Amino acid sequence: MADVSAIKEHMEIIGADGGHIGTVDHVDGNRIKLTKNDSGAGGKHHYLPLSLIEDVDGGKARASFKAELAPQFWETDAAN
Repeated sequence: MADVSAIKEHMEIIGADGGHIGTVDHVDGNRIKLTKNDSGAGGKHHYLPLSLIEDVDGGKARASFKAELAPQFWETDAAN
């Protein structure tokens, strides 16, 4: 797992393939809350477990899976 303290607001989350997954709204406990206005978010906040982030470098955080698989890993809250 990466140094998750380096994950900052508005940072891009990319997949292992370099594809766009989302944009950080903020870190919420052991999850990253993604912005709801991002493409593919459907107007809802999604959460990504921090344990799925492999690297943080160059202003981007890289997940351990391909970007196209992101919806399989997203968590949501009923309050969205």
